[in-house]
Amino acid sequence: MRRSDLVRAFAVAACAGPALPAFGQTATKLTVGVNGSDDVTPLLWAKTSGMFARAGLDVDIQKFGSGSVAVAAVIGGSLDVARTSLLPLISARNRGIPVQLIAPADLAVPNDDKEAIVVAKDSPVTSGRQLNGATLPIPALHDFNEVATRAWIDANGGDSKTVRFIEVPISSIVPAIEAGRVAGGMVTDPFLQDALAAGRVKVIGRPNEAIAKRYLITAYMATEAFIAAHHDAVVTFAQALAQSGAYVTAHHVETVAAVASFWGITASVISGMKPSPLASSLDPKDIQPLIDAAARYGVIAKPFPAETMIVRI
Repeated sequence: MRRSDLVRAFAVAACAGPALPAFGQTATKLTVGVNGSDDVTPLLWAKTSGMFARAGLDVDIQKFGSGSVAVAAVIGGSLDVARTSLLPLISARNRGIPVQLIAPADLAVPNDDKEAIVVAKDSPVTSGRQLNGATLPIPALHDFNEVATRAWIDANGGDSKTVRFIEVPISSIVPAIEAGRVAGGMVTDPFLQDALAAGRVKVIGRPNEAIAKRYLITAYMATEAFIAAHHDAVVTFAQALAQSGAYVTAHHVETVAAVASFWGITASVISGMKPSPLASSLDPKDIQPLIDAAARYGVIAKPFPAETMIVRI
């Protein structure tokens, strides 16, 4: 896909919604895999509100335990698109697997509280140094949560090389902390706010800024072969997501019911959350910090230019 197509899709989405399909036209089906995070709200709302249907898309949304598993499903051909943290995609791209970003999602910005390192409410742990030698949960090995947690531990007096990471679905991390199976862990909204509202855990740190002040955390991806074969559908999907993202940012309360039912989180908790900051474009400057962090923590051998992730060569 030409980068200009995606840039144009996001530029026009703010002023014009997706066009209605012609009478009698069969909707194009897309299967999209996601894991647990508040930045999936635009996807859910685009489906619930009919934005996708009006654009001629039949979008089937499937839940996965981690973005890494969803990426593997896309590469294997059982999914068309995945919303994932950039780390699995960076790793795949570094290994020569032909995958590309097609739309942005969650943007890390200063003073963002949608993610946190938490411990049990009665835990004495308050610093990275106190997590040395600990066992910590992450949705998938070498994913964003691992890199962000390592960066936070190292920035707060600890040595992340001493930490053992185990795979735990994001929805099961708080129960694992409460059961004493792990010392703490990084949790994201909506599960973070649900646990805090119930007084089940306490926050000891915000990991995002340990990587950089601003960068893209999550995005939607597909294989180069799928993008080439379904060019128009991919551009339309990106348009609808951009339109939905702008809408849900301005109308958070209106979207609560759709999001709460999907994640099984009470509506009162969801309505009290601040919407995730959403990126409006695929900007290489927002992608490079995570590529550099992936190299720093051994996910990849060395950095590579972010442009290669959004421009098909």
